[in-house]
Amino acid sequence: MDANGAYDRTQALRLGLRFAQELGVTWFEEPVSSDDLQGLSELRQALPLDVTAGEYGYDLGYFENMLQAHAVDVLQADVGRCGGITEWLRVAAACAAHQTPLSAHCGQSLHAHVACVPPNLRHIEYFHDHARIDQIMFDGALAPIDGSLHPADDRPGLGLSLRRADAEPHRVV
Repeated sequence: MDANGAYDRTQALRLGLRFAQELGVTWFEEPVSSDDLQGLSELRQALPLDVTAGEYGYDLGYFENMLQAHAVDVLQADVGRCGGITEWLRVAAACAAHQTPLSAHCGQSLHAHVACVPPNLRHIEYFHDHARIDQIMFDGALAPIDGSLHPADDRPGLGLSLRRADAEPHRVV
């Protein structure tokens, strides 16, 4: 369940309990704003499901604050937003130091290789729209096999090659 920070603390608590009890929901992403560290921490303590946030973080300090506040059960980080692969790996190390699992936020083709590194990785959030675009625009885009992505080890970098002819109609000039 992804609330995208839409609820206040009272709504998030009421709905989170209902989601868990009546629907078996186990993942509550951004029940309140990611900036409400106290609210996230309180919800984390009160709800019988994982409270997650962090996808909007852009530097290590942002994630450290979230971890030090015990605001999440699983921290989310996005390579495309947090300063690239190196910074994402620093966030993964901070999560490991705080004994907090890490989730790679969407962009599965962007995260698949780097997500093989941290031992505390929970999962890569998989978006069908990203997969569809990746399949159209890139050679080497990964498709899940039995629910898992298996990064290719026979291609450099992220394993992707832009299909220039397919991308050309979408170019912004």
